Amino acid sequence: RAGPAAHVPFVSPEVESDILRRVRTLLRELDGHHPAFQCDRGMLRWTLHKKIDQNPNNNSILVGILVKELERAERSDYRHYIIPLLHTLMYALIKAPCISKDLCSRVYDFCKKLLTLPKPFCTIGLDYAVRLKMERTAPGMLYQRMVISEQSLRSDLYPYQEKVFIFADPELLSEAICNALVTDTEAAQVSQSPRACMSCVIIHAMQAGLGEGCDISALKRSLQDMPVSDVEHWFQQVVVAVECTGNEANADRSQHTARLEEIYRAVLGSVPAGDTPLGELQGIPLPNPIISFHLWTEDDQLWKELVLFIRPLSQSCEPDLLSQDLDNFEIQDIISDCECCKQTRFSMLSTDSGIERDLPAAAEESVAPCSSETEQSRLQRKGGIKKKPSPLESVAFLQAGCNSPGVKQVMKPQRPGITPEPVAPLQRLHTARIVLLGDDRILGRLAQAYHSLRKRETRRVFLTPRLNLQFYHIPVVTGQPNTLAAANCRAAGREELCEVAGYLGRADPWYESNINTLCHMIPKLATMPSSPSKHLVTDLFLTDVITYYVRMGIQPVCFQVYAVKIFFNDPAQDPAEDVFLTELCTSMQESISHRELAMSRKKVALDGPGIDLTVMYRKVVVSDRVKEVAMSLRSTGLVMKAIPADEAEDLVCLNVNITEIIKSNNLSGRSFSAVANRLKTHSIKIRSTEQRPFTLCLDKDSRRAYRNVISVEVSPCLEPSYCLQKTRTMKFSLHEAEDVGLVKYMPKSLLLPINTFAGVIQ
Repeated sequence: RAGPAAHVPFVSPEVESDILRRVRTLLRELDGHHPAFQCDRGMLRWTLHKKIDQNPNNNSILVGILVKELERAERSDYRHYIIPLLHTLMYALIKAPCISKDLCSRVYDFCKKLLTLPKPFCTIGLDYAVRLKMERTAPGMLYQRMVISEQSLRSDLYPYQEKVFIFADPELLSEAICNALVTDTEAAQVSQSPRACMSCVIIHAMQAGLGEGCDISALKRSLQDMPVSDVEHWFQQVVVAVECTGNEANADRSQHTARLEEIYRAVLGSVPAGDTPLGELQGIPLPNPIISFHLWTEDDQLWKELVLFIRPLSQSCEPDLLSQDLDNFEIQDIISDCECCKQTRFSMLSTDSGIERDLPAAAEESVAPCSSETEQSRLQRKGGIKKKPSPLESVAFLQAGCNSPGVKQVMKPQRPGITPEPVAPLQRLHTARIVLLGDDRILGRLAQAYHSLRKRETRRVFLTPRLNLQFYHIPVVTGQPNTLAAANCRAAGREELCEVAGYLGRADPWYESNINTLCHMIPKLATMPSSPSKHLVTDLFLTDVITYYVRMGIQPVCFQVYAVKIFFNDPAQDPAEDVFLTELCTSMQESISHRELAMSRKKVALDGPGIDLTVMYRKVVVSDRVKEVAMSLRSTGLVMKAIPADEAEDLVCLNVNITEIIKSNNLSGRSFSAVANRLKTHSIKIRSTEQRPFTLCLDKDSRRAYRNVISVEVSPCLEPSYCLQKTRTMKFSLHEAEDVGLVKYMPKSLLLPINTFAGVIQ
């Protein structure tokens, strides 16, 4: 990799020309000039990496070609080539068994050049430059860290854990697609035991650091014959050697090589030499990350899975851990089925305050979740006043919400005269990568769940300081969508149902090439008959593409979530509050009673179809000044779209299309015509002036439809933590309209980040 004895293989002109041809074809696909059919798009990057995996000696050839193409794109100002080529290069470099020091330095120097370019080029260039600097110092460090975090291997020097959660809505995807994805994700985990992953790390580190002086065959045989405890011991030794060298400012490469050789000799012991001659590189597979597939059937299922990721059931059964971090009421449904908790607390006479958090520690230790048989006998607390969270919890939440690197450390309260001790801030050691499969309707559910999660975290912080949350979206639309989710909503084609993915594809060509093509490919692959080689991990195309996406897609595109307040025709019915991400549409509602039907027919004859509406909105002007506009019109329906048709437009803007009915009188009598009335706004209020109700549908999902609506208010959804702090500030300054203090530096709007490879390329 970057070792002084890196093996330089013989470069065949035919192999080099074939790899160059594949790379050039990949670039032509970005320009839209690739002659392949639509169904073959997205396969070029995958086939290129698979070809290199079959012969690891070609890794150096691929990296060299990609560096030349990057330098040519930078000279010719072909900036749309840079990020796809750089991601392809880094993925090959991480998986490569050994790369020469000169080649690694060329990639590092090119990444430093990107720092002079605007975002996202400078952001990606800085991230990769930092990684490459560590890789040059300690070869194999990127591979090692990726395997440790993705497989949740125990390591004190690198204690990070990652997990991929795939969420699919069973009402939107067919059973065949769900079964195919479950089969692929399960097959990807075959033969990926912790022992095998630790062995991969050891072998890869030895080959990357020692180069041609490493006997890979003998090393593999020695590790296979060892007990698991010995493999783990040498794994920890390798991790210590690589991490200490990579994190040291002026590390001595000779000492690192000597340490690896010492470990290498100890691992081999008296094992005879292998069949592979020294100097010949062998490919070490990069294990797939831990992936779990979930059918999204419950509203709070996302939050439950994240809590279980942070606190597995084996830990959650301990009541003292739960009492520190979670309300027992909220976590009870997760651990109610846990069989290891059998103790029960009975109450004959209570002398405490009646609040659960005021119970003494000794009493709390005897509390445990119970089975359904003893549920009625448990001590229940109802109607009590919840104790306010401690200031320490609130400040920790605000620090995590603001992401401010310069915030002072929180101090524990101490007695006068005693020096306060700083509290070690909670580290985000867990990363949850949430992949949403489906169309805009599942993203609407995600917006709901994310808003609920943020409100829950505002009331009682738990996930925010511990978890790094990343969202990914893979569009999938079946030929015949489920009737339950598609009924009673306006007709929508595949493009209409995938507006978010369409926007991301226009903003990021690499996302369009690798991810948007799966929209048509996944349904076809799901219906294909099983092949004899389908169980092989190397043939799992979908799993490989998803893995590549979650590993290299690190640039978020933030979408504004909009809040909706809905008022109904019945005054006794409380207003409803909801959120949406992509679209809100209204339509006329059929009259129920004969009297209403007769009145509506008379109204239609006089004024035309539709209902009279009063619209009040804030007009978007170039000067960014607030301009209130009010108008009255007759309409048959309207559509509010939050996703712009052009990536250059503002994401925080609603495009409202109102179908207005225009009445005209002429010699032949009264006539009516429908005219499209378009406006741009950030917030809008609509009310039916004649008290005729209408139907409202959110995010194109009929399951989120509201009937008998008389008025609706739409505005950007505010971040719950901002609302909480704003409320606290207003208590002390009742006449203060502007944000002051800490509120000024907090995110105001609730934005949903969805990761792509490049973000938005301007």
